[in-house]
Amino acid sequence: MKQIKYFFQFLLIIFFFSLFKILGCRISSALGGRLFEIIGPLFRSKNLILSNIKRAFPDIDLKNSKRISKLMWNNYGRVFAEYIFIKDFRTGSLNKNIEIDGQEILEDIKKRNLQVVFISGHFSNFELMAMHLEKTGINLSAIYRPLNNNFLNKIMVSIREKYICKNQIKKGIGGMKKLVSLKKNNYSTALMIDQRVSEGIRSNFFNQEALTTTIPAQLIKRFNIPVVPIFIERINEINFKIIIKKPIFFTKESSLEKITNELNLNLEKMILHKPEHWIWSHNRWK
Repeated sequence: MKQIKYFFQFLLIIFFFSLFKILGCRISSALGGRLFEIIGPLFRSKNLILSNIKRAFPDIDLKNSKRISKLMWNNYGRVFAEYIFIKDFRTGSLNKNIEIDGQEILEDIKKRNLQVVFISGHFSNFELMAMHLEKTGINLSAIYRPLNNNFLNKIMVSIREKYICKNQIKKGIGGMKKLVSLKKNNYSTALMIDQRVSEGIRSNFFNQEALTTTIPAQLIKRFNIPVVPIFIERINEINFKIIIKKPIFFTKESSLEKITNELNLNLEKMILHKPEHWIWSHNRWK
């Protein structure tokens, strides 16, 4: 029964992708945003989202919480619609819609052949991070979590391998072995650190404990490499700014807990800058 449901979801998404391709990116992005404003709350708990926002902003009123939630769904829908145009963002007419703040940092990393861990969260169109890093010429692998829908997952992985980052590392034991192998060949890694995980450690996140992945901290300690935070901001409609921060170096004595707490603090700062463009529907504090 679940596979039948997934198959019909797959057909529906293929329909929308085909429609978006006809309409063009600007119209499709706006349409996707409006569509998700309507259907998003039907699939994710509205109370959970408002509760999560309240955890991060204890003094926020209900009106502003609902505003953030609505804009979050709008951004989520825009990202969905923009997937079919990823190639155009990378090498086509939409490339000019991406402004880079800190490109000199990436050029220095490439020039010095420095291996790093790039971290970010699900902000704006988060797929643009790995896309731009690889396009810059950095040897890169990107960690991803497979979608539950196996029909759709095949398409998404194909899009990511062709236009975002060819070295897609599936989250899990098998993926970690491949990741370590690439690390030994001086590949950098890009990953999102904001999803709820079933493993990891309880780390401070907006003054409350949340299970947090330790993959970045493990890589930092094992290979003695720095971390580079990246923030992606939707300026308006289909225009973006990618902000690359300076590398953060940790001492060998830094514990997994210390590193993970520091990375969560960086994530908080990104969220506070534009909370309406972060995905609040994850149950981060479960």
